[in-house]
Amino acid sequence: MKVLLQRVCQARVEIAGQVSGAIGHGLLALVCAEQGDSEKEADKLLAKILKLRIFSDEAGKMNRSVQDVGGGLLIVSQFTLAADTSSGNRPSFTQAARPDEGRRLYDYFVQQARALYAAGPVQTGEFGADMQVHLVNDGPVTIPMRIAPAAA
Repeated sequence: MKVLLQRVCQARVEIAGQVSGAIGHGLLALVCAEQGDSEKEADKLLAKILKLRIFSDEAGKMNRSVQDVGGGLLIVSQFTLAADTSSGNRPSFTQAARPDEGRRLYDYFVQQARALYAAGPVQTGEFGADMQVHLVNDGPVTIPMRIAPAAA
């Protein structure tokens, strides 16, 4: 699984002009399931996100996690993170999970986030929807993350 994580002052997702999810200070997670991914990769990625120390402490050092600061999580599906741009001018998305599997893993990721991070708001977009994502990146801090499936 891949995630593009952004530390934000605020973020929201709109679908057809209606707000689907919104947070204040916290993390925007753009999430992509790839072929071969399972709940195991989703669990590892979520655990890493919740513990990642990218918020400032009293000394101004990135030493606190989203859990430590009580920030929100806005989780948005984004299959385009699987883009392969190595040849030609049109990206290939063959590494993205099939839509039914991508939806299942996205829903699982959101469910686990809500179960493991009850202290903070967990908001979402809508899988497969045409979404407009609005954010104020804090820092800016943007971190790409990937948990690859274990080789069989």
